Amino acid sequence: MRNKKTVLAAAFAAVAALTLSACGSGDASADKSVADVSVESETKAATVLDQPFTKPDLVLTDTHGKTYDLRERTKGKPTLIYFGYTNCPDVCPLTMSNIALAKRALPEADRDRLQVVFVTTDPERDTPASLGSWLKAQDPAFTGLTGDFPTIQAGARQIGIGIDPPKKEKDGTVVSMHGAQVIAFSPKTDKGYVLYGEDTTADDYAQDLPKIIKGEKP
Repeated sequence: MRNKKTVLAAAFAAVAALTLSACGSGDASADKSVADVSVESETKAATVLDQPFTKPDLVLTDTHGKTYDLRERTKGKPTLIYFGYTNCPDVCPLTMSNIALAKRALPEADRDRLQVVFVTTDPERDTPASLGSWLKAQDPAFTGLTGDFPTIQAGARQIGIGIDPPKKEKDGTVVSMHGAQVIAFSPKTDKGYVLYGEDTTADDYAQDLPKIIKGEKP
């Protein structure tokens, strides 16, 4: 285990945005007022937080067009939350694919317990229907959420993830800049205590998910 160190939660988002060439370039506008978050330990893939995040207070629209209260619907369940967009050419689909592959390796009972929530950072294009179609190709059980951008941005900020409004480039492409972290929430406390970066592989998730489902540290 590494020595305990303190980092800014906002820094996670800034670093992720800088390395996400597929999702944009430059620095995402993470909230610099986010409180310090202690990192208890780091494994090869996981960063275990000494001071976990509170689950975002988000009420959005799911892929069936129904209201979805994130805290209420995932209460007491092991939950992975990721902010991204369906038109991302590689980072977002790869992240979700890796999680889907790892989930398939779990026993059926664990697969049923695990909640995977994808919140779009590009709600104008990611309608409930288009988001649902995209996620179905990854895993039909994944939850997709969309809504108005300010609400989504505020929810992401609650867990230290910076996202910028989608921007049209000179070549006509639309880029959504966002932090690329997956945050795992414990079924015991509903706190986000483990963070994964964009380089996390399917094998990494497969190794850690059984413990996360139990609310243990990976």
